[in-house]
Amino acid sequence: MFCSQMKNLLRQNHPGELFRRIFFFSLCAISLSGCQTSLYYEQAARGQLTLIAKRQSIEDLIKAEETSSKLRKQLEYVLEFRSFAKNQLFLPTGNSYSTYVELEREHVVWNVYAAPEFSLTPKTWCYPIAGCATYRGYFSESEAEGYARKLEERGFDVYVSGIDAYSTLGWFDDSVLSSFAQRPAPELASLIFHELAHQVLYVKDDTTFNESFATAVGQEGMRRWLASTDTPYDFQRAKERESRKKDFVELVSRYRSTLEALYQQEVSISEMREQKARVVEELRASYEELKKTWGGYAGYDAWFAEPLGNAKLGTVSTYNDLVPEFLDLLQAQGGDLEAFYAICQELAQDPQEVRLQKLGSTGKSDASLSEDLR
Repeated sequence: MFCSQMKNLLRQNHPGELFRRIFFFSLCAISLSGCQTSLYYEQAARGQLTLIAKRQSIEDLIKAEETSSKLRKQLEYVLEFRSFAKNQLFLPTGNSYSTYVELEREHVVWNVYAAPEFSLTPKTWCYPIAGCATYRGYFSESEAEGYARKLEERGFDVYVSGIDAYSTLGWFDDSVLSSFAQRPAPELASLIFHELAHQVLYVKDDTTFNESFATAVGQEGMRRWLASTDTPYDFQRAKERESRKKDFVELVSRYRSTLEALYQQEVSISEMREQKARVVEELRASYEELKKTWGGYAGYDAWFAEPLGNAKLGTVSTYNDLVPEFLDLLQAQGGDLEAFYAICQELAQDPQEVRLQKLGSTGKSDASLSEDLR
């Protein structure tokens, strides 16, 4: 029944796209194996196919009288961003972000992150085609929480985070989702540029390289789009957001280094736990001091209100550790994005250690506990 549903949806939404059909038929085959892994892939396939079935043309929605003025304005921005991405950032837009999906839930997926209790080295999961990543995504929050509890029972430090957008790496035409459609224009632009950047460069088994590259492209793209528009207020607000984000990343990175040093010490488990808790409380206190320099801006309060374990702290490094190096590399090319992409694609062919060295990285390890799900 499941395979028949997939086949029908693919015929309705992707006629003639042989490779996409092969991809989903392979997932169908996995779903017949009757193991826990097959159940995971089945929910992933169902979730993606549901998005495909609910897509609506953005151009049609803009013209429709029943579309709210607020959503219409955001969708008009999206079309502007698509054009800018293609013509100014040289990103492969294809038909991506030409459709809209109303999710009727806050997030599109929930990612599960995990790390040992006394290590910042993330656990990874390996998938067909995409390779290994430092997270496991679910289209159901309850399923994500259920899997997280199993990891906790095995002694892992776990973090579950709602995710508003993701890239299918060109396998499908990604849609604008209600989970992020109402973001302020500069943030919406950055997100779309970020996700499109994954189609330019994606390296198997190196989440930090992939996400840092996409983050750098998103930031630079947003900066260039703002510079091309007559919106000085938005430009100033975006500049403030980026400055605060930089402060936040540096703060967390500093305390991650403190924890890394702590985990190298030979002390009892109870003493290690006490010292870990102390470092975390110092991090919270430092954040309160940082807020004062921001004039009381509380945008990261919710993040700090939750438990701050190794898994959560690791997500900050995944998306940001190599961003300065990528931006420096872009600057070294005189801001030429096409030359920048070409060099990054060359780097992608090198072993991870060589990539980091060439990129000018500090040599942070992206080694991980691997669990092959293939």
